[in-house]
Amino acid sequence: QVQLVESGGGLVQAGGSLRLSCTASGRTFSSYAMGWFRQAPGKERAFVAAINWSARMTYYADSVKDRFTISRDNAKNTVYLQMNSLKPEDTAVYYCAAKYLGGVSSSLGDYDYWGQGTQVTVSS
Repeated sequence: QVQLVESGGGLVQAGGSLRLSCTASGRTFSSYAMGWFRQAPGKERAFVAAINWSARMTYYADSVKDRFTISRDNAKNTVYLQMNSLKPEDTAVYYCAAKYLGGVSSSLGDYDYWGQGTQVTVSS
């Protein structure tokens, strides 16, 4: 079992920045590819970014490319999402997820464990 806890959400003005963190329990964090997803009110959960176990491969949704950066620190069992140039349409609950072995994926069904989410609100 892997437990994921997100933090770092909050309220920010458009154009601002936030950094989300997701810390995992367990000793096998480096065995997992990690992803960030988000769910806006009334919408389905959507892919944001993913990173493989070694951090050599990353993948982004077109809507966040060049604004968001995913990274990880396997020594700290933590994955990060640096979000810059935030827009009101980035407002959502952000979830991190863990995918055992394999490479990056944008598919929700490929992920084995999910966090509880952290709210990000971007005001205009």
